[in-house]
Amino acid sequence: MTGPGLLFAILALLAVVGLGWWVVRRRRREQLRASPIPEGWRSLLEVRVPLYRRLPALMRKRLHGHIHVFLAEKQFVGCNGLQITEEMKWIVAAQACLLILNRKDWCFPDLYSILIYPGAYRVRVEEPIGGYVVSESNEVRAGESWSRGEVVFSWEDVVRDTMAPDHGSNVVLHEFTHQLDQEDGSVDGVPVLKRSSGYDGWAKIFRREYKQLRLALRQRRATVIDPYGATNPAEFFAVSTETFYCIPEQMQQEHPELYGVLQEYYGVDPATWL
Repeated sequence: MTGPGLLFAILALLAVVGLGWWVVRRRRREQLRASPIPEGWRSLLEVRVPLYRRLPALMRKRLHGHIHVFLAEKQFVGCNGLQITEEMKWIVAAQACLLILNRKDWCFPDLYSILIYPGAYRVRVEEPIGGYVVSESNEVRAGESWSRGEVVFSWEDVVRDTMAPDHGSNVVLHEFTHQLDQEDGSVDGVPVLKRSSGYDGWAKIFRREYKQLRLALRQRRATVIDPYGATNPAEFFAVSTETFYCIPEQMQQEHPELYGVLQEYYGVDPATWL
């Protein structure tokens, strides 16, 4: 067989292989989601992850299934000599999977590795300043999300955030929100929405709230949303998500429309968990 016939046969074979892989993965995920969570890990989450303690019973069960899939499919890597423990994996996975509680067969498909440093780490940043001149600097970071399938955290910051959730910050939620944001290929503060009709409302509310945050900072007024959200629209989405999950009652009171948009997107209402 040669020519178009051979090409068609190859494409058909690839389609069959792809379908078979999809079916196997789906069955495996169903088995993982149906697996009970060991009592020791349940106790760990209740002690170490305050957001888990707030969850209603049915949502906890759903979260357990997502955690099983997440841990089976993602790789954890310790950096600068950090030894990754199962406890670390469960703490990160539980918080990351809060963002996908209502996604049945979806588990950050473009993400492969989670890199964890002992504490804040330095990265070299190059920035063009004109012509062929590049400015180099070192930045200290607590976390970042890469489009090539990796997220990075400082374990010290992960622990700090879980110890004080009422501060409204959570580096795990922040960086995994960036993963959601880049699902459509760009990191611009607009993720893939359930309905195409939702984009106009999202853009209108987020644009207005983003401008209001920047104005409040110029006027030196205190804000519920962390000032880092004023950096750019992508950071505003990530920081707003932190606020939505960590201090939902305050956000609902101060920014009801923004809260409503995030409630629609994530399919949860954290203010009722309290």
